[in-house]
Amino acid sequence: MLDANLKTQLEGYLKNIVHTVELVASLGAGPKSQELKALLEDIVSVSHGKVEMGRDYDDERQPSFLIRRKGTDIGVRFAGIPLGHEFTSLVLALLHVGGHPSKAAQDVIQQVKDLEGDYVFETYFSLSCQNCPDVVQALNLMSVLNPRIKHVAIEGGLFKDEVDARKVMAVPTVFLNGELFGQGRMELEQIVAKIDSGAEKRAAEKIKAKDPFDVLIIGGGPAGAAAAIYTARKGIRTGIAAERFGGQVLDTMAIENFISVPHTEGPKLAAHLEQ
Repeated sequence: MLDANLKTQLEGYLKNIVHTVELVASLGAGPKSQELKALLEDIVSVSHGKVEMGRDYDDERQPSFLIRRKGTDIGVRFAGIPLGHEFTSLVLALLHVGGHPSKAAQDVIQQVKDLEGDYVFETYFSLSCQNCPDVVQALNLMSVLNPRIKHVAIEGGLFKDEVDARKVMAVPTVFLNGELFGQGRMELEQIVAKIDSGAEKRAAEKIKAKDPFDVLIIGGGPAGAAAAIYTARKGIRTGIAAERFGGQVLDTMAIENFISVPHTEGPKLAAHLEQ
């Protein structure tokens, strides 16, 4: 299922697994189920014993599989075959379930661990969607960090009846406990803030503790970044108020003829602006 290059890359990543991981599949009789079976076998074959095949189970969505830390309930679920843009999500899920630490900020990790209540997330993605991995990876990490959070990433192309019944018009689309939660690119901090009832108050207290700004710029897109750069260069204490740095540019993949830049991608441009 995986070519030699991907197998070599995967083998290198899986060396970072700390706890044994089980792959528990729910397979049907179709060709996609056979593709998933081959993918899981490839993962096991390059893991040097750190990933094992668990006992199969019957799930309402087939083909699907659970990535579970052996002997625990810690895990994430994929319905479909997470290749294409979601291959990174698959690799990170294996690592995080296997105990490799996340690079997320420690205060955000603690915020996820402290969340109270039961949350069942369902994310619809496509293999060609460039905004989907951020959402899938964030929710997968949350389900690893907090046992009361569950997440299944669903490949919309394999479950078209479900997509039609739930009127999913674009990906990524996220449902929480059966209700529409959000659409489009979302980062971990945004998702957590949306469900953490005390997040806004704590954020306000942190801002309140800061020294006053001489200039406060509303908006974190290219225009806001440019304004911030030039005020800060003059030695003026400058703040930016925005839901996320980069603004709508983060949702735009192909950007052509931006001044002096023939071609770039939204997330890359936003990262350069932030730097």
